[in-house]
Amino acid sequence: MDKISLKKKRLTRRRYIIKKKIRADKGALRLCVSRHSRNMYVQIIDDQKQHTLVAVSTLSKEFPAMKNRGNKEAAKALGKMLAEKAVTAGIKKVVFDRNGYKYHGKVKALADAARENGLEF
Repeated sequence: MDKISLKKKRLTRRRYIIKKKIRADKGALRLCVSRHSRNMYVQIIDDQKQHTLVAVSTLSKEFPAMKNRGNKEAAKALGKMLAEKAVTAGIKKVVFDRNGYKYHGKVKALADAARENGLEF
């Protein structure tokens, strides 16, 4: 098995385990992270209504101008912006769906910034 397919297999396994835990907590809003090498996307989703309540990305117009939008500093700014939007929308408590990504680096920076600015998970 080559290295790339092994990485994808591990990511898929982690994603499945995380989704299984999140599904057990019914009725909770889900903070879903999607990251790429150059950009990050974050949404707060109501799975019962199948509706996105708050969505922010590093490509959105209100995101501050940065040279690199795919690093930890951008993730911190994105987490802060998401938390502020969520609090104004009346959302305090969510379940963190890291979408199979390891809780390290950009994902951790985003989560910490969101917690510091008012979200609970």
